[in-house]
Amino acid sequence: MEEMEALVGVVPHSADCDLFKEPVRKRRRLHRDRQFQAFPSAEQSALKEYEKLECRTRRVLSNTYQKLIQSVFLDDSIPSGLKYLINRLLALIEKSPLEPVYVGFLGITGAGKSSLINALIRQAMFLPVSGESVCTSCIVQVSSGCCEQYEAKIHLLSDQEWKAELKDLTKLLHRAEQSGEEEADLWDRDDAAEEAAQKLRMLYGHGAERRHYEELLRLKPRGRIPNSRTITLKAEEAGELSVKLDPYIRTRRRDWDGESTETQIWPLIKYVEVILPKSALIPEGVVLVDIPGTGDFNSKRDEMWKKTIDKCSVIWVISDIERVSGGKTHENLLSESIKACQRGFCRDIALVVTKTDKLHLQEYLRERKMGNQAIQSRREAVLQRNEIIKLQRKRILKEKLKRKLPADSKVLEASDLVYTVSAHEYWQRTILTEEESEIPKLREYIRKRILDKKRRLVTKYVTEAFGLLLLTDTLNTEESLLTEQLNTGGLRQFVEEKMELLEKAIEQCFARMEQPLQTGVQVAMTSYRRILGSCLVRSRGNQGFHQTLKAVCLKNGVYASRTLARIDLNEALSQPIYDQIDPVFGGIFRDGKPTAPALMQHIDAFKHSLEERMAEVGVRSGWKQDGYKRSFLIQEISAILGGLESHILRRKRKIYESVTSSIQNDLKPCYEEAAQITGKKACERMKDVIRRGVERQVAEGLFERAQERMWHQFRQLKHGITEKVKGSITTMLTLAAPQGDGLCKELADVRNEQKEMEKLYRSLREVAENAQLRRGMQDFLLRMSPSKGGPHGTKL
Repeated sequence: MEEMEALVGVVPHSADCDLFKEPVRKRRRLHRDRQFQAFPSAEQSALKEYEKLECRTRRVLSNTYQKLIQSVFLDDSIPSGLKYLINRLLALIEKSPLEPVYVGFLGITGAGKSSLINALIRQAMFLPVSGESVCTSCIVQVSSGCCEQYEAKIHLLSDQEWKAELKDLTKLLHRAEQSGEEEADLWDRDDAAEEAAQKLRMLYGHGAERRHYEELLRLKPRGRIPNSRTITLKAEEAGELSVKLDPYIRTRRRDWDGESTETQIWPLIKYVEVILPKSALIPEGVVLVDIPGTGDFNSKRDEMWKKTIDKCSVIWVISDIERVSGGKTHENLLSESIKACQRGFCRDIALVVTKTDKLHLQEYLRERKMGNQAIQSRREAVLQRNEIIKLQRKRILKEKLKRKLPADSKVLEASDLVYTVSAHEYWQRTILTEEESEIPKLREYIRKRILDKKRRLVTKYVTEAFGLLLLTDTLNTEESLLTEQLNTGGLRQFVEEKMELLEKAIEQCFARMEQPLQTGVQVAMTSYRRILGSCLVRSRGNQGFHQTLKAVCLKNGVYASRTLARIDLNEALSQPIYDQIDPVFGGIFRDGKPTAPALMQHIDAFKHSLEERMAEVGVRSGWKQDGYKRSFLIQEISAILGGLESHILRRKRKIYESVTSSIQNDLKPCYEEAAQITGKKACERMKDVIRRGVERQVAEGLFERAQERMWHQFRQLKHGITEKVKGSITTMLTLAAPQGDGLCKELADVRNEQKEMEKLYRSLREVAENAQLRRGMQDFLLRMSPSKGGPHGTKL
């Protein structure tokens, strides 16, 4: 009975008795119409069909769940097979209909990220645009939801998180009384120290930068801080919310007085969520993420900066037209994006060149030595330059990607690796049309991603639901899917043999890392002095570097600033290893075409071998006229192995980062020693401590330990995969085997639900075919439509 109470404790929302009431139906229709208004009519029709299919499936599952619960409500114990089914039904009912698609906008301050997001959501100046005195100060996530109002949630650092940062900031700003004039001069020109001082002045007032940690703990911050550490803002109009939100996400540059109380707490802000009402431009389920700078001095914010990049399935590296040809920070951000493909969920990278309307016609013509012959207007020059930039940057970006990723990666097959956009011309249209600003092109890309993801998720959802309804039929009868002879004498032995083969295949797959990892270690051992020197020696000497180096040591080898290039000594020292392993690592965890070396390819081969065996079992057992029994087993296998992909994705980040984490962990004592140094020649003395510490650790096996720790992570992944597969397949075979007297019972009649689910399953193909037909008709009509001739042409 206790088991039953635990199962009944959660009642699916879709089982609500008001579900079938007419007012609710009307509200749902209205919600669905508004939900897809960002899509063209053909895509709207496809999405509505998929949505209807999913809702009906969820309703069938909910009805089945309720009937099963009622049939065993008074039982003291529940058969294991039925308990398995009830839990699976509940998990599927409550499964989120669509996981968010995160689109990351990664770029330095002033690159045009906020302006681009404002144009995409068609809300001019909604997010603060970087200018001479202001810039976006934190990660901002923008999405559209089911709310009627505009809403923002400002999440603050916890009290403990801020105390940890405060301690580091005061250590960074502390100057020993013995410091000479040389060190004092360096202090005034140090960016790290100035940024730390600005945070303390903003939160505690002028002079706070000269106070010690214990003194500041006793001071009350100038801004109002809620106990919940979350500030919620609401407004009826976008402009109203923008005004309320502005002080929290906009930070002034140095020497700016007269800050509002809201602005005064920006050093405490962790990140901001902005939720728009249903949008006709950005679909529900898309999250646009403004990721400023190259990280943050605060450990929690910097960790979130990396995790935010890693959870983005799409990353757009933003660079304005005047900086697109280079710059260390831009290259670092591009490298960070490529690493996100290796360690995170990123499946697509593109370079978005902004502010493309900035062009002086006469200078452009003179530089290209064209005179006035070919180009007659500024518009023609802008469009020509855009095409040139696309060709040049696409070639360069592809070369970078090919060095780091497998040759058949999906990202390399993308038709658009470079976009040339102008948010200014999207609004003004003085020289370019709306289409030529390429803002609509980016919106179309987002819509296609959502449509494709919805199609895949609904197909998987309906298929899995159909399998569960087949299982109810199995548990409700004394017939077994498998005869005892086949189960014990054939299939179990077959699975065990295939599991051994899978384990060996995974070992061979991971063994491909051995040679490049060993080569990387050798290269790292011969190049670490040069790499360390390039990080520690500056062209202008120690001027402006003293406190920055202290910040690096306080954060165990990493200094991340909102405005300056990121410094990471651990990553720099490990880079020779990553240069060697990246293509092979990407090949193992690839998400492109199925190829033999890929890990998922071995798991798929294992799945197909089981499916073929199930087909043979079906023939021997006389299932020719009843393919549903075989379908149950095959779909259960797909559901079990399909769940492995998310497990692998979560683990691969830990594997990839293990080399850098190992080096950082081993060098931590020397960073801590260097961070304590003050007084005369402190900068050189810190460098000496770091150099000696690295030399000592290398001699003791710094890179070899990093190599072994990566191998340890690979071994853990192999063990996790095999254990999950063994356990799940064993459970499935137990359900399919004869249940015995104690495991079978007469359940509720769910034949109507089974018939309904069968219809839904069969309609999947029809929905897909309809969507493809509508898309073809839409493309044909677009090709036949007259195009615009200029910026003031008639809109299609």
